[in-house]
Amino acid sequence: MSRDTGESPHFDLTFRPAHGEAVPVGPRVQRITVNNPGPFTFHGTNSYIVGDRSVAVIDPGPEDEAHFQALMQALAGREVTHIAVSHTHRDHSPLSRRLKAETGALIVAEGPHRAARPLHAGESNPFAESSDMDFVPDIALGHGETVTGDGWALTALLTPGHTANHAAFALDGPEGIVFSADHVMAWATTIVAPPDGAMADYMASLERLLERDDRIYFPGHGGPVTEPASFLRGLRTHRRMRERAVRERIRAGDRLIADMVKVIYRETDPRLHGAAALSVLAHLEDLVGRGEVVTEGPPSLKGLYFPAPGL
Repeated sequence: MSRDTGESPHFDLTFRPAHGEAVPVGPRVQRITVNNPGPFTFHGTNSYIVGDRSVAVIDPGPEDEAHFQALMQALAGREVTHIAVSHTHRDHSPLSRRLKAETGALIVAEGPHRAARPLHAGESNPFAESSDMDFVPDIALGHGETVTGDGWALTALLTPGHTANHAAFALDGPEGIVFSADHVMAWATTIVAPPDGAMADYMASLERLLERDDRIYFPGHGGPVTEPASFLRGLRTHRRMRERAVRERIRAGDRLIADMVKVIYRETDPRLHGAAALSVLAHLEDLVGRGEVVTEGPPSLKGLYFPAPGL
């Protein structure tokens, strides 16, 4: 059982990416960061190498020649037996195919890309171009299933929310290491954007990780999360505060998501307001599903939202 601190998480923006360099970050673990910085990727996507002479690569990243060469240089003289992919956004998974062709390693993941729910009539997926629809793992892992190598073992922790097929990977050993990918990151909150993601799934995945006693997270972007339990509670508090803000804006008379975003995210970079609107939609899907908010038809970006009668 865990409790909320009542405080949002403290985000750490001090990460030094060392693009293209294999940086030791823990026993049997190296990190190589892709030079693909941006508002959604921070300083770039982190790939991890786990093991010694026989290794696994976690999230090889996008199709990027410099990053592929950096990976191959770091892997020289070592056998790659597995390529673990956390989810199928194009900054994480596409290079897995080239790396497999080069090394013969098996690709492991939860499964191919899919949306958290079907598209509604007339709806488009705003992240469709960011999704790696060609990805098919050699091994599909369920929650708690493990792949092993020479001196290491990785256990899949299914954490849907950011995407339906998102998985974190726990490294067996006393260090308490989890590769949290895009589910938990030290530098920012995770994008939860329908239909790829779902807020109810994301919140349940936070609870799933809170049941564990891990010591450090290595995320898909940015530096490590060094106090996972308190950080997770902070993320949960932050999401509940956002949900409360959405309810308050509806009670105040806001009916459109665009109007809610102007107030709730007034201090956020305007470049991120599109993602913020999708985050509000994710909260509204959850609130409508729980009967706290009503709308005509399925929740949508341009729908009208009202407090449920009696609330």
